[in-house]
Amino acid sequence: MTCSGKLLAHAPLPPYNGVRAILATRHGKEHAIAPALSATLNMQIVTSPIIDTDQLGTFTGEVPRTRSMHDAAVAKARLGMRLTGLNIGIASEGSFGPHPAIPFIAAARELLVLIDEQRGIIISEHLLTECTNFDHIVIAPDGYLQPFLEKIGFPSHAVIVRPNKGKGPIHKGICDPYLIASLVRETSRISEDAKARVETDMRAHFNPTRMGQIAKLADKFARRLATLCPACGMPGFGILRSAPGLLCGECGAETHLVKTLISACAFCQFTENQPCSDGLRFASAAQCPECNP
Repeated sequence: MTCSGKLLAHAPLPPYNGVRAILATRHGKEHAIAPALSATLNMQIVTSPIIDTDQLGTFTGEVPRTRSMHDAAVAKARLGMRLTGLNIGIASEGSFGPHPAIPFIAAARELLVLIDEQRGIIISEHLLTECTNFDHIVIAPDGYLQPFLEKIGFPSHAVIVRPNKGKGPIHKGICDPYLIASLVRETSRISEDAKARVETDMRAHFNPTRMGQIAKLADKFARRLATLCPACGMPGFGILRSAPGLLCGECGAETHLVKTLISACAFCQFTENQPCSDGLRFASAAQCPECNP
């Protein structure tokens, strides 16, 4: 109660306050995801050892990854919900390769998905980042591996060793520098080109850099889940896509720079346009296809 005798208004509780949600993971992602969802939403994240997400696809190809990132994450979350009986499921998915805008550098794309069975909504958030150690090297048994290992952060970041060509055993989660040399020799003998392929292990529990980016995404995801739709009040209102077309300050032509951010509701499809958060009102002539063709 205030000094004037008026009751203080209580802030509304976040939409998932105290709710239990199953996180479908076998790679320890709860350590990156649970803290943000607990701090922002007071959500209780649970995991289960009976959930085998590898059956839906593996990075190393033993089980083909045939779904899109979004569909794979949804399938993981539904698997967790089915096996535990909880009506809220969360899952993470990642992909790695050339940066879409700068192809000569590596990039990671991380995705988080929440399925809310009671509300009938699926909420997702993603992160595109250059902060990744994704890389590989093809090497002969007498090759010099140390520069590559230093570059990718070994031994805190594990590697995978396999034959470069043809079938053979895939050795995962290798953090022992003395073991790598023998595995390179072993897999080279099996490989059709007598070489081994040493690649970064991108599973989160063997890759602290990736785990850190998942934690960064989880914070972004938590803030989205806490944001209610202005039209219907459902959680998860946030940016759906960006629209290019920021005008050139010199000639007024449209450029490729983002002009508008489009936010949307996962339930009622209400959308809202907002200016880009970088604060630019106009593009420079250097970024204009008319002024600088």
